[in-house]
Amino acid sequence: MPNATDRVRAITETVNRYLELVAKGSADDIVELYADDATVEEPVGGEVHIGRTAIHGFYAAVNDVQRECELVTLRVAGNEAAFQFRLTVTAGQHRMVIEPIDVMVFDSRGKVTAMKAYWSAGDMRQL
Repeated sequence: MPNATDRVRAITETVNRYLELVAKGSADDIVELYADDATVEEPVGGEVHIGRTAIHGFYAAVNDVQRECELVTLRVAGNEAAFQFRLTVTAGQHRMVIEPIDVMVFDSRGKVTAMKAYWSAGDMRQL
């Protein structure tokens, strides 16, 4: 990512791709966005998943549920992005909405090196 404009564009595209994959993709697809030694902490204060194998295992938990994502707001600064989104999950007769704020750090190749998700039970509601 040679200049600031290109970096912002690349990070914005990756965040949008991430949300698309969280909604419709598989763990295999999502993990491709991450660097080999990346970390995922979701939610903050919970387990930290280190490396693509652990990250894949984390995302595989939602492969069998219907999901929808909507970006609420996105801010990009330097090599980082902070964004709020709305995730609707449907499992059988149950529907739930969660609105996390994720913070991602990117390397020079545009891969996610760290992701932290800020949410708690108060950010979830049944539909």
